[in-house]
Amino acid sequence: MGHPNIAVVVMDTARAADTVPADPAVMPTLADLAAGGTAYSNAFTSAPWTLPSHASFFTGTYASRHGAHGGHTYLDEDFITLAEALAGEGYETVGISNNTWITEEFGFTRGFERFQKTWQLVQSETDLGEVTRAKHARGKVDAFVSRALSGNPLVNGLNAVYDQFFRTGDDDGAARTTAWLDEWLTDREGDRPFFCFANCIEPHIQYRPPREYAEPFLPDGAYEKAMAIRQEPRAYDVGEYDISDEEFSLLEGLYRGELAYLDAKIGEFRDALKAAGEWEDTVLIVCGDHGENVGDHGFLGHQYNVYDTLLHVPLVIHGGAFEPTADEDELVQLLDLFPTLLDLAGADAPAAREQAQGQSLLAGETPRESVIAEYVSPQPSMAQLEERFGEIPEYMYEYDRSLRAIRTKEYKYIRGSDGSEELYDVEQDPDERFDIASTEPDIAADMAVDLEAWAGSFEHAENAGTVEMTEATKGRLRDLGYL
Repeated sequence: MGHPNIAVVVMDTARAADTVPADPAVMPTLADLAAGGTAYSNAFTSAPWTLPSHASFFTGTYASRHGAHGGHTYLDEDFITLAEALAGEGYETVGISNNTWITEEFGFTRGFERFQKTWQLVQSETDLGEVTRAKHARGKVDAFVSRALSGNPLVNGLNAVYDQFFRTGDDDGAARTTAWLDEWLTDREGDRPFFCFANCIEPHIQYRPPREYAEPFLPDGAYEKAMAIRQEPRAYDVGEYDISDEEFSLLEGLYRGELAYLDAKIGEFRDALKAAGEWEDTVLIVCGDHGENVGDHGFLGHQYNVYDTLLHVPLVIHGGAFEPTADEDELVQLLDLFPTLLDLAGADAPAAREQAQGQSLLAGETPRESVIAEYVSPQPSMAQLEERFGEIPEYMYEYDRSLRAIRTKEYKYIRGSDGSEELYDVEQDPDERFDIASTEPDIAADMAVDLEAWAGSFEHAENAGTVEMTEATKGRLRDLGYL
């Protein structure tokens, strides 16, 4: 196969601990894909949240290089995206997103011929999310009137009605994603190979899986109790409310229910590829962009830390054209997909390859000795938390720092911009419970040297300053726990 179709499904916020290969009972479709393909058991993201992680996948570069992070929430045009590189090789490029970060507003649609936001019936730069979030009829009217004349009023009206009345409460877009992809596959013309990207956000807070998918992971009769638990990560961070161990256990059940529901939708996408006659010519990549803390390390969500609950992600690649040279248990990073997919497509793309910091899973390179992750800037910042909550607890200011981590198969070292250090024996202590930095100073020092050498090996982005967002975008991101 000279130029296979390439389809990437990102399971937003899916961590390895609850997916293949850790627990295939949660995701039987993914387990089946893994059995017929390659499942990497030591795959790691390079950033613990959506925007920098996707930017790394899209460009093959680390956050310090591409510069998209909490302090600068935009993927700058200096970098060639995977969609642009594949479009230059003659690929049809389509994308669909359920996450507000992955839109044109933040620089992620370059290179796509078509890009769909599932919360809009008619695609528009005017977002009416505040209409949906308003709790009372008068608030909805006021919000609509304030935004309706921005852009096309008819389109805005259609989108407001669609967002308010036709989107179901127990689906965060996976059903619409599958339906849209099915229609696109059915209607597409020509014989160009395609690159298809889809971000599905079901595992992300709020966890609201349909009952039938959640109940297998909950105690009998506990669905309503679980669904009633407050899920506001930033309010939890600042101590506005508490969550008991029992409630975290129930939230874990809901989280697994979301994964199970998304797994079923991935199965429907596979069926659509088969029905369109494209399955045999398609390499399907399914991965998480980052993980999640559901009470782990005292956190809810995926901010302010770089523990493996956030960095260790599922990565399954299925398709006859994919013949990996890296073993399934080798250390790999999501940004390795950038050069891997260029190789898979037979793309020359010299400029794209020159920018890439990952290594291809098809090139027979020496296996990685370590993986790197960064949390360049807190998101939200302490100033944003103060703006939302007023006075915040003193302990929150401990998170006002950047973090870098280097991980081998044996050890994990974390360094903070405040001078803090953590070291974990991840072979013996995979849950990172016991910091041994003080008892193993030589190991910590050696890993610190390796981390510094990595940081000094490339040019870092110089951009700074936040990107202006619409009020609708801010509202959607606040709902997701980012502001």
